[in-house]
Amino acid sequence: MSVPAAPPGQPKKAATAAWIGSALEYYDFFIYGSAAALIFPEVFFDESDPATATLLSLATFGVAYAARPIGALFLGHFGDKVGRKKIMVFTLILMGVSTFLIGCLPTREQVGTLAPILLVLCRVLQGISAAGEQASANSMTLEHAPPHRRGFFTSFTLSGTQGGQLLATLVFIPVAALPEDQLMSWGWRVPFWLSVAVAVVGYVIRRTLDETPAFAQQASDEGVARLPLAILMREHWRDVLRVIAGALIASVSTIFTVWALAYATSDSVGMSRSSMLWVGALANLVALAAIPLWATLSDRIGRRPVYLIGAAGSAVAMFVYLWAISTGSYPLTLLLGIVAFGVVYSAANGVWPSFYGEMFATRVRLSGMAIGTQIGFAVAGFAVTFAAQIAGPDGDDWMAVALFTAALCVPPVIAVLSARETHRVPTQKLGERSPGQARQPERVTA
Repeated sequence: MSVPAAPPGQPKKAATAAWIGSALEYYDFFIYGSAAALIFPEVFFDESDPATATLLSLATFGVAYAARPIGALFLGHFGDKVGRKKIMVFTLILMGVSTFLIGCLPTREQVGTLAPILLVLCRVLQGISAAGEQASANSMTLEHAPPHRRGFFTSFTLSGTQGGQLLATLVFIPVAALPEDQLMSWGWRVPFWLSVAVAVVGYVIRRTLDETPAFAQQASDEGVARLPLAILMREHWRDVLRVIAGALIASVSTIFTVWALAYATSDSVGMSRSSMLWVGALANLVALAAIPLWATLSDRIGRRPVYLIGAAGSAVAMFVYLWAISTGSYPLTLLLGIVAFGVVYSAANGVWPSFYGEMFATRVRLSGMAIGTQIGFAVAGFAVTFAAQIAGPDGDDWMAVALFTAALCVPPVIAVLSARETHRVPTQKLGERSPGQARQPERVTA
């Protein structure tokens, strides 16, 4: 039985809701990372020596990555039982509240060691929220989208990541320019408080969404799976491994935005922080346009060739980009940074929401995407740590880092080569072992 078409306007509304949630997540990602590097060492870890304080502060940044796989297990399970809409609303509220609370936390000077403990707790809640956000948003947009435009509509989730980073940049630049005493007392809190505005807009949009036709029909015809994770591991374990391998492509982003920035502004190269921040900002701006274009191309020629361009191309592009930084030429760095991250990486970044989601059947789609991506992203989150280790004592061995990044692009290439093409498979047949092979019904419960 074919899946009924979504009501008029719902595909666009679902894409908008996905964009808002993803923008909030990466708005938080950017402002927390900036605050952890520049502000939190003094605010929450001021009794430690400066080097230790910075290390402890940055460690709280990684806590969210450790929490994500755990959150994926729970939110993926419930998302395949109660529906995409409820999980999307829950994750948005949790992200908005936990981010706002960070802006309200007392400092170490005020409450002692309780301050960093509360900071870590809020960061864990952010990680749990992020674990279900993208998977639920991707499932919602994919299952609402017209079958021939699933790539385009699901790409809005990743466009939101670029939008969130740009929004955070616009907010954080004037805050960082405040006098030191104002910045450390109340100024740093403002970006965290402003997250409420994004969360409220997203909440209003998501509350008016309909549940997806695919999930509604699944629940009506067969009921929902009693244990989605059991079905996922029995029928789709190969696809979960493919998604884990594919999600390592996120290492390109973390190396580009963190390690390359540190390398370019180090004494060995000497570029200014502000100029390098503009490289990232302009690359994200270009990515806003490139992501939906790559996704639209995948609706025409398939997910595999477009994703392969992004994965294999990023391995090469990172060599060229880091080489450009090593020359000390800012115009060359700016140009190649935009090409590497804004254009080439966007091919994989814009296609993976549809590419991964189409591997799974409706009854386990959210679980499969959540678990697979969050395990892979957790590994990618620590890529910067390894890059810093292999860059040598002076942190300037860019060739070793480029080789390391290229190696991390190999598993995504293997994943795409081993996957089947799905861009023309009807929505109701996604996740079957072959396009025409029907799944055997099994005992489920509503």
